[in-house]
Amino acid sequence: MSKMTAVPSDIEIAQAATLEPIEAIAEKMGLDQDDIEFYGRYMAKVKLSAQEKLANRPNAKYILVTAITPTPLGEGKSTTTVGLGQAMQYIGKTATIAIRQPSQGPTFGIKGGAAGGGYSQVVPMEQFNLHMTGDIHAITAANNLLAAMIDNHIYQGNKLDINPYSITWRRVLDVNDRSLRNIITGLGARTDGNPRETGFDITVASEVMAILALTTSLADMRARFARIVIGQNGSKAPVTAEDLKTAGAMTVLMKEAIKPNLFQTLENTPALVHAGPFANIAHGNSSVLADLIGIKTADYLFTEAGFGADIGAEKFFNIKSRYSGLKPDAAVVVATIRALKSHTGKYKIVPGRDLPEDLLKENPDDVYEGASNLRKQVENMLKHGVSPVICVNHFAGDYDSEVEAVFRVADELGVRCATSRHWAEGGKGAVDLAKEIVAAADEPTDFHFLYEVNQPIKAKIETIAKEIYGAADVSYEEAADRQIRDYERNGFGNLPICMAKTHLSLTADPKIKGAPTGFTLPIREVRASVGAGFIYPIVGSMRTMPGLSSSPAAERVDIDLETGRIIGLF
Repeated sequence: MSKMTAVPSDIEIAQAATLEPIEAIAEKMGLDQDDIEFYGRYMAKVKLSAQEKLANRPNAKYILVTAITPTPLGEGKSTTTVGLGQAMQYIGKTATIAIRQPSQGPTFGIKGGAAGGGYSQVVPMEQFNLHMTGDIHAITAANNLLAAMIDNHIYQGNKLDINPYSITWRRVLDVNDRSLRNIITGLGARTDGNPRETGFDITVASEVMAILALTTSLADMRARFARIVIGQNGSKAPVTAEDLKTAGAMTVLMKEAIKPNLFQTLENTPALVHAGPFANIAHGNSSVLADLIGIKTADYLFTEAGFGADIGAEKFFNIKSRYSGLKPDAAVVVATIRALKSHTGKYKIVPGRDLPEDLLKENPDDVYEGASNLRKQVENMLKHGVSPVICVNHFAGDYDSEVEAVFRVADELGVRCATSRHWAEGGKGAVDLAKEIVAAADEPTDFHFLYEVNQPIKAKIETIAKEIYGAADVSYEEAADRQIRDYERNGFGNLPICMAKTHLSLTADPKIKGAPTGFTLPIREVRASVGAGFIYPIVGSMRTMPGLSSSPAAERVDIDLETGRIIGLF
């Protein structure tokens, strides 16, 4: 067992960091001041013209960071991504990282920030976690403009014959607010609009966010907005944002948000931060544009996919990689000892509470048993032809015997494995992992998609359910069956699939741990994000607007009025 050493809080570490001016970070990437737009001394937007400037440079090795099915606490993918980016300098390599922007919902809710942690963070972490350069607010504005145009069109006579009961476009807000999940609009006088039942999603669940993450240019974004389907007319034909003459105005609202944001790590590695779609609802990956720029700026580009490999990585491979055209050279599968133990099903981990006492005791047998989930996620990497490297994200309370159990599993699987201490030690703590990544990325790859997009929608759903989750069968509620028929009739059947499913289990039930087989996956509803370019089946009960806990993180955040410093933020 490692000795427990005192490590300051994330915000204390971040506020003590020595940051380089953002133009110096850009210079490391081969960019100059004309290629960026400054947001103070330590943040900038990267102009899309940087792609053309960098076009003749070779591609970096492209590395995905994913994980086993996590506990509600998360297992440190972002921290690992940052730590790896910092580690490369110790082995004579250059790196850029590309990660998602956090939602203020989790920031002020219970999960915490997304800038990494300990000595592997993106800085300035306060701006990173607190709405940065305003991208999410632009998404909110664009989404809600379309919502307003829909209701106004109906109020003004409804020339498009929109069926109010078919409208799927909801308003959004970047706050956890369960009271807004289901609302009625248009109450009051006749001039206040037509009453109808609708609701709010959290902004990062908006299709506008998904479009931002998958677009490749301003023209492509405008075309994607035009294709957004908001509902149907009386003849059951789709009604689009272009039909409502709103796609142009939405593009205007998003013309700055489309530019990736440039930050740096604690050790001054360039960090592109752009887009933040939820992984259990949308596709859970940072932007294609950030990757298209970042892949020309270093020897290695590290990016992460949300939640476990069955969620974020599967969507990275089959949605993001289809639209970007970029093929991964290797993948990191992050595991923690606590998560492996939890996959035995013996322990209940609850955010905001101490870990169960028995879970903290030395027990390599539980680690080995819970590694069934790790085995499955490694298998999921191999199904796509990508070389996996297991990362044991080391915590101070981990026992050597428990770590050795993970290495035994890796040896049985015939894959690489390394222990990483990047949280406590920064880049130096991830050197062993970095060396394994370099070796894996040098191997020939056979990357391929899990399915062909021209297959029927149900065939694609069932391939994911059986091959990635381990299901024996898939069931469809009557509404889901009807929606699939409508989408295929309207020509949307050739889109990839984005499963909306709990991130806490390979099944639809978050309580079921490990790697179960023989279960039936229930599809409650199927929606189409035609502008983003995917069909998303909803598996079981999924919330698109989270709620706050009994002790939300917002209660602890404040400002020191004498110094102006933010306090209580992680």
